[in-house]
Amino acid sequence: MDSMKKHAIIPIFIPHLGCPHSCVFCDQNAITARQQPVSEKEITDTIEQWLSTLEGRGLDKVEISFYGGSFTAIPLELQTKYLEIGYRYVRAGRVDSLHLSTRPDYIDDEILTNLKKYEVGAVELGVQSFDDEVLEKSQRGHTADAVFDACRLIREYGFDLGIQLMVGLPGDTKEKDIRSAEITAGLRPSLARIYPTVVLRGTALADMMASGEYTPPGVEKAADITKDMYRILSDAGIEIMRVGLKSTDLITPGTDLGGTYHPAFRQLVEGMIAREDMEAALIERFGPAENIRAAGHLAVTFASCGRCVSNMSGHKGVNREYFRAKYPELEMHFTSDNDIADNTYIVVK
Repeated sequence: MDSMKKHAIIPIFIPHLGCPHSCVFCDQNAITARQQPVSEKEITDTIEQWLSTLEGRGLDKVEISFYGGSFTAIPLELQTKYLEIGYRYVRAGRVDSLHLSTRPDYIDDEILTNLKKYEVGAVELGVQSFDDEVLEKSQRGHTADAVFDACRLIREYGFDLGIQLMVGLPGDTKEKDIRSAEITAGLRPSLARIYPTVVLRGTALADMMASGEYTPPGVEKAADITKDMYRILSDAGIEIMRVGLKSTDLITPGTDLGGTYHPAFRQLVEGMIAREDMEAALIERFGPAENIRAAGHLAVTFASCGRCVSNMSGHKGVNREYFRAKYPELEMHFTSDNDIADNTYIVVK
């Protein structure tokens, strides 16, 4: 969608300094490999490099975002140091606001008062799940009540709220994931992210998988669950900033022991949504599937907004293959119409 294209985030990755928790999916070896705080020079160099690439793009909003750790779990003095660096760019008018991610149990009045001082715009919470059993088995160190308290405080202080969810954690089920999405929709955050659980070497989750205590969902199952969560959040008007994990030094197809990582996970999910909606539109227009197959040759044009045209074909043409197998006589064509809402697919003729 256009609004997504006009919103740029400059990512500053902060190590998990000060985080006392050992979530089962977290790679503690990678975390402890760097004990020193990120320097001011590293941060300013990163910001300057990003700003040089963003100039002239007609962006509506540019944010500096502190990722990679539990920002508000690090010492307040160090938080303030990082915030001051970013705030200089806000005061200079070179960026619009600051943005950070943290844990729900490291939100309180003192922390939020300090964030407010530096005009932080958005606070994202790594919620992962609203199910207490899942949180306990994932060793998150807090219950769902801590999430509700943090959301309330963030809203009271006037920050935009973001919620991050994970799919396929220990003790998880599709029903629990769907319920987490429904609760998130009810909380009405400004934005959300959905990540599949990935099993990395050196994690407690890897040990749980090796012992048979945990079975990863795999790409197809994780994408299918995420699809339904995506629909719930999207229907609630929540901006879905990210679906799936970026490839990094730590997360690649070779290092994912559970086989759930996919470099185009969002396209898989959005392609599944497109396929379901296209078939529903086809049946609504021409009748049940058996009638369509019995009709012989049928030329149909599906339409979506420009951003979603590739979703109609699906990742590597998987949707074309699906329709070709189920409706052999169907001749499919795609067109774009930017008056059509995002992630909406219709039959135009």
